[in-house]
Amino acid sequence: MSIEKEVTSLIEKPIKDLGYDEVSVSLVRENGVMYLRVLIDKDDAISLDDIIKVNDLISPLLDEADLIKSEYYLDVSSYGAEKPIKVDRLEKYIGKYINIHLTNPYKGENYLEGTLEEVSLDKLVISFREKTRLVKAEVNRKDVDKARLAIKF
Repeated sequence: MSIEKEVTSLIEKPIKDLGYDEVSVSLVRENGVMYLRVLIDKDDAISLDDIIKVNDLISPLLDEADLIKSEYYLDVSSYGAEKPIKVDRLEKYIGKYINIHLTNPYKGENYLEGTLEEVSLDKLVISFREKTRLVKAEVNRKDVDKARLAIKF
């Protein structure tokens, strides 16, 4: 079993018990330094307090298990402000500013970026600015193949 899998099996349940729904682990060497990277995610935004809470939870577990024999830095982080969204969980992001990629373009556009207004089983409504006008686009949900949070400028 790889070190990443061993670490994941050690820390995944305690992290998920705190309310995070995704944990990703990688051990990488950069410029001669080893980093154990732990990415966490949940539907809400991840704050610095979340990062500290997870770091404080898993650091003693890792020290006690001593799975990594060489010196390393523990790096707990999140996907960031533009994190990917699972398309089947779009309902949780109503009212959020998002970017979606469409397999069938909407008025010639493959990407739409705006506020997610409504989501149903087969459709979604996203509002965005077209020059100075606010436009609402209704698209087929099956046409959305990728989605992520976006930063509004």
